[in-house]
Amino acid sequence: MADQDQTELSRRTVLRTTGAIGAAGLGLSIGTGTGAAVEMGEASAWTREHANSIELTDDLTAPVIDENPDVISDDYWIWDTWPLRYRDGSIAKIHGWQVVFSLTASKDLVPGARHNEATIRYFYSRNGHDWTEGGTAFENPLGHHQWAGSAMYDHEQDQIYHFYTATSPEPEFRQRLALGKGASLETGPHGVDLVGDQEHVIMAEADGELYQTLEQSRDQGIVYAFRDPWYFRHPETGEDMVVFEGNTPTDGEDPSDPRSYNGNVGIAWATNDELTEWELLPPNLEAIEVNQQLERPHYVLQDGKWYLFVLSHEFTFAPGLWGPDALYGFVADSLYGDYEPLNESGLVIANPEAAPFQGYSWLAMPQGNDVLVESFENFRGLDDTSRGEIGLDEVGFLPAEEQKELFGGTLAPSLKVQLDGTETRVVAELNDGHFIPSGGSPNENGNGRGR
Repeated sequence: MADQDQTELSRRTVLRTTGAIGAAGLGLSIGTGTGAAVEMGEASAWTREHANSIELTDDLTAPVIDENPDVISDDYWIWDTWPLRYRDGSIAKIHGWQVVFSLTASKDLVPGARHNEATIRYFYSRNGHDWTEGGTAFENPLGHHQWAGSAMYDHEQDQIYHFYTATSPEPEFRQRLALGKGASLETGPHGVDLVGDQEHVIMAEADGELYQTLEQSRDQGIVYAFRDPWYFRHPETGEDMVVFEGNTPTDGEDPSDPRSYNGNVGIAWATNDELTEWELLPPNLEAIEVNQQLERPHYVLQDGKWYLFVLSHEFTFAPGLWGPDALYGFVADSLYGDYEPLNESGLVIANPEAAPFQGYSWLAMPQGNDVLVESFENFRGLDDTSRGEIGLDEVGFLPAEEQKELFGGTLAPSLKVQLDGTETRVVAELNDGHFIPSGGSPNENGNGRGR
């Protein structure tokens, strides 16, 4: 037992120090019994110098949404959304149907109350932009409610692996990474049904060493994160992995202390073929003293480059810094590479100055040599002189119907973004909620169950 305890102690010491000196520097790697291995390394830093260079330009700004949205649900608010993808990351198209999953809540609720009632529902489409509501994604999910994640369809197994955040009720909002597996799709000429029993397991919880726990975050007084698992298969080793949003434990004391702003991009890898057992790895990007939230991290892998995208809010930047509600991005040559902020600052798509909160939760998807970026319509009428300069902090004090009028709660126009090494620019606006199959999928018709 003593030898076992010493082995575990040594392992914890390695995991705690890799964020500072890098496991690669120690000559360490992690792998499964198949012989594959994922090398770890030092976490890259999004620095105050980078963030200080944030500047809104036409190339990095979304157009103002000036038309009424195509509402895809009369009954539910829609926000964070993700497509069903194949294991290689390409968007799945099964018997001519595409499927997306969204966080939803009843429109009887005011917009700010939706987070504590969030339920994942699915929608299907023939053309990738006219969506029909299907139903709930799970019968008995874990958590009081569910927050964002990702979904992978294994066409050989005819099985969906759905990664999501199992969340406790307010005021804690304790978060754990969860997996629901076992469902499949039943397709027909007029629609799609999600069928089959599902097994739900907790994949990971914050450990207090690599990733800050809810208890550790309380004195810092901002918001806490251990959520948003995004599945990807390592292109070199074939390992099944997720990235997620976390926080690095620091000695920050309160919201006035820059060290309380400690967002990171976490990594976990599956240790069995069933994807029911996972192990935490050190983060590969940290924003200590810069930003407290690196939400919904996800990858676009292109030409040997690892493009890492995250979301963040204006209010989660550390004291002395400013950045808009926006999509931010970084690029490296490997999973634990030396990540360089895109466009020098990290800014990729900002809301326009005339509508600084019109959209959020951007998701970048590969489209040829570029990316297609989807988001949802958030609060469109804020800081508009025609509405008396209403600020985001004031929305919750308005009558319920006025709050609902300001909130979009549906999919926003998708944007095409050109990638050119470390530089990007917005080049086109597409339909609301437009998801285009990215090519390279193993079998466009998939399997599924016809009816």
